Amino acid sequence: MNFLLDSKLRAVSTLWENSLFLSAISSFLFAQLIKAVIVLSSSSKTRVRAAFEALFWRTGGMPSSHAALVSALAASAAINEGLSSNLFVVTLFLALIVMRDAMGVRRSAGLQAKTLNIVGTKLAERDDFDYRPVKEVQGHTPLEVVVGCFLGVIIAAAYAYL
Repeated sequence: MNFLLDSKLRAVSTLWENSLFLSAISSFLFAQLIKAVIVLSSSSKTRVRAAFEALFWRTGGMPSSHAALVSALAASAAINEGLSSNLFVVTLFLALIVMRDAMGVRRSAGLQAKTLNIVGTKLAERDDFDYRPVKEVQGHTPLEVVVGCFLGVIIAAAYAYL
């Protein structure tokens, strides 16, 4: 029984020594922290709550934590395994899909949801019925994705070379 527990603990501890894992999770968390700091510095009311939401819940914003995570994975794979490795190819295309989705589909869906909520609210007021707003998922602007990507690559390089 102890042998199984020891082997599982060793597997978990080796995960915390893996530069791909560390660069990805660090990039994601650092991007989320930057978002919270930006919200704290720019918001006048309810700053703490807005920063908490930016840190743990809200999507969108500067920089893209999704872009930071997947670009850190791809950069770490390139550095550790080489540009011709299967791992790099998979992480590169995963990164491209995630970043394209953040700028395209999620952003468009969020803008459409916002418009739908405006129209639904006005119609509900005019025709006196109950309208429940749909969730407005925020995507990213191209700049937010580029900054997130840059952040991920920098953090991956730091784990590899420092």
